[in-house]
Amino acid sequence: MTQDAVPSNYGSNRLRKRHWQPDRLFLNSMAILLAVLALWPLIGLIREALQGFINGSASLGVDGPQQIQGTLTLLIGTSLLGGLLGTANGWLLANCRFPGRRALRVAQLLPLATPAYLLSAILIDLGSRNAIRIHGMGWGILIMALTTYPYVFLLSTESFSICGRRQLEACRSLGVGPWNSFRRIALPMALPAIGAGIALMGMEVVNELGAVALLAIPSLSAGIVETWQMEGNPAGAIGLAMIALIIVMSLVGYERRLRRRSRRWTEGVAGGDSPAWQLHGVRALCAQCLALIPPTITLGVPLLWAILNLDQLEQGIDPDLIPLTERSLGLGLAAASLAVVAGLILAIAKRWSSTRWMGNLSFVAGIGYAIPGAVMAIALMPFNGAPWNLAWILLLLWGYSDRFLAVAKGGLDAAFERLSPSLDEAATGLGCQWQEVLRRVHLPLLKGPLAVGALLVFVDTVKELPLTFVLRPFDFDTLSVRLYQYAADERMAESILPALIIIALGLIASLALVPGLDQGEQKKPHSSKEPLT
Repeated sequence: MTQDAVPSNYGSNRLRKRHWQPDRLFLNSMAILLAVLALWPLIGLIREALQGFINGSASLGVDGPQQIQGTLTLLIGTSLLGGLLGTANGWLLANCRFPGRRALRVAQLLPLATPAYLLSAILIDLGSRNAIRIHGMGWGILIMALTTYPYVFLLSTESFSICGRRQLEACRSLGVGPWNSFRRIALPMALPAIGAGIALMGMEVVNELGAVALLAIPSLSAGIVETWQMEGNPAGAIGLAMIALIIVMSLVGYERRLRRRSRRWTEGVAGGDSPAWQLHGVRALCAQCLALIPPTITLGVPLLWAILNLDQLEQGIDPDLIPLTERSLGLGLAAASLAVVAGLILAIAKRWSSTRWMGNLSFVAGIGYAIPGAVMAIALMPFNGAPWNLAWILLLLWGYSDRFLAVAKGGLDAAFERLSPSLDEAATGLGCQWQEVLRRVHLPLLKGPLAVGALLVFVDTVKELPLTFVLRPFDFDTLSVRLYQYAADERMAESILPALIIIALGLIASLALVPGLDQGEQKKPHSSKEPLT
């Protein structure tokens, strides 16, 4: 067998088989327990829906069909517009060179700092001052596309960065220009990554509650809350939750399949780093505008709105702001700690196990990120009653850690893939158990992914609205809930400080993703440039 024929995971599998220890059973048991806790609420929800279907009590509520149609319309429109923005900026900022490109590349992460419900509330307030009605599906598609297109940008720019040099150079030798090269070569190769990004956008669209409620768009998340809390129709809420679950599970399967295809394309036909083209004149200006407009709207408009309302800042100070902030930060820290610990256990169990089922179990345990917050809340509500009688705070932390487990685990899985199995083999050869290898080898090398994962979970928890809004007790508000209530009541003066706090935290989380872009940037060549005039 030649060296090229040795599987990439050969050393890892050999390590796992030769150094299996009896104490590994405890690690696998913890991973199984975490997966059970992650899936238990959803299994209970599915069981309730099946019982309702068998008993004939299943329903979608009064406005269920309209809410399903509204969600699908918003999903399709956002996917088209966001996919176009993310793909165009991904190509321009990965394969073209023009003034300000580096700064604009980082700026594509800024829209992640502003939640869709916050941008909606600010645009509604600014529109009312200028006799512009911000309302309906069109505005919803625009706002959701602007706040979620970075998912497509991140995956597409990575794909474009490693798009095959040989293929594009062949096009150049045949007299095919860069734009036709993009259309004929780069775009087809990047389609799986683009589709995966669009699937992630779709999950955010189905999860959104605040923006669709403020813009009066019928949607499943808003319908679940209204049907459960206002109409007092649990069967209808469960029915809508199941429809939402079917949609997001379809998106998860689609995204997972496309990611596998994307890896096959880039590993099989990439052929090295792709060339870069220099833009001048009008083309450079158009590229700058296209890359600048989305961050300007999503971050610049909220900051401008805050500046215009500085005179109302003093009268808008709420005595409850400090306890609200403390409560939100406390929940964020607790959820981040739980999610990071759970993600680390699952990632470690996956690394030390030689069986395929552990990898599948690890994936299934992190599927909660795709579940809309309102659906997760409905699934957790039965645990507040007999026989469990869990406190609301425990249900909130359960829901947060379940929803954002994949956020913490994803970076750890990627980091473990970069660690050679020979490190583990050397440590176990010296008689170290997996606990010692984790403490003395893995943890020192995983400080960065652990910190970034904890930060992202923390910020996502502070920004989370649907899960908190549905599960919280009557007198237990957070920054996101109070901000949404202020916006719904048109009390914009009181919403300034909560909005600025959420934006600041979102900016910190967005900037935490910059090193990933920098790594891709370092792989790009700078010698192969063709001017475009």
